[in-house]
Amino acid sequence: MFKKQKSVASECKREVFSQGGTRSIQKNDMRNFQSFPQLVLSGGPLKSTPAVKQSKTTHFEIEILDAQTRKQICIVDKVTQTSTIHDVKQKFHKACPKWYPSRVGLQLERGGPFLKDYITIQSVAASSIVTLYFTDLGQQVFLAEYTGPLLIYFLFYLRIPYIYDMKESSRRSRHPVVHLACFCHCMHYTRYLLETLFVHKISAGHTPLKNLIKGCAFYWGFTSWIAYYVNHPRYTPPSFGNRQVTVSAINFLICEAGNHFINVVLAHPNHTGTNACFPSPNYNPFTWMFFLVSCPNYTYEIGSWISFTVMTQTLPVGIFTLMMSIQMSLWAQKKHKIYLKKFNSCMHRKSAMIPFIL
Repeated sequence: MFKKQKSVASECKREVFSQGGTRSIQKNDMRNFQSFPQLVLSGGPLKSTPAVKQSKTTHFEIEILDAQTRKQICIVDKVTQTSTIHDVKQKFHKACPKWYPSRVGLQLERGGPFLKDYITIQSVAASSIVTLYFTDLGQQVFLAEYTGPLLIYFLFYLRIPYIYDMKESSRRSRHPVVHLACFCHCMHYTRYLLETLFVHKISAGHTPLKNLIKGCAFYWGFTSWIAYYVNHPRYTPPSFGNRQVTVSAINFLICEAGNHFINVVLAHPNHTGTNACFPSPNYNPFTWMFFLVSCPNYTYEIGSWISFTVMTQTLPVGIFTLMMSIQMSLWAQKKHKIYLKKFNSCMHRKSAMIPFIL
């Protein structure tokens, strides 16, 4: 009996609690429904989230061909619309490290004008594949600088009638040092031309187009002045005669040979073909200058012109030698500082250009 009453009472309690729970849930729903319009009115209209725009960037593929042979050199891919010719040159340099951006000339057509660095690829592209023609500007500039002195000196050596008096030229015979000076001068610039074509690597900091006029004016002007005096009918031989000429000529040839071998070593620093370490002397005695100086090519160059000055004993050659010495000493000191940062362990007790002095 008592058990039945307890069960009925518990069921009644459950019904009461369930009704109270449903009422509380309904009250909460009503409160939420009443607060939702207030929230909308206070917050304003519902804002839709902006859709994320996906920008499609088109890329170009640059095919670079040799302007002379029309052979493909490389392909520069993933070039954006906003990329400039300068950016293409930088990527071209990464693909072909031997051609620095300052040496690279790019054209849309063979024989056409060179594209400026600020021009964008999008402005010259007709399709996604762009063909550009490559020209090495570095070699062109140096060939112009060194070919001029070679030809100019020959014109004075032949004693063209418009330069010297024909009667005076026919009366006076030339001293043997005049012929020797022509041989040495022409050999010097011939070596320059051959090394430019087959040995030299133009430095990254060089800007050939800007230095073309200045370099040609310097070399061509001094060559004209030197050749005019040395090949003049009234030219007087050196004071100490053949002994002075012979000693200076031998020293000139030694310096020329040393300069060539040093340039070959600089072009090929080690047997692995990398530039990881400073060039070291080898079995060639001309390379032993590396033990004393960091820029022996400048040392041999100045030695050649000092020998040429003593051999000819003329003022223009002496002034030219002085100008070259000042310029090369500045270059040597600048390179020596760079070498000290990169190869500090190899550069101890070395001078820049002149052993134990500079």
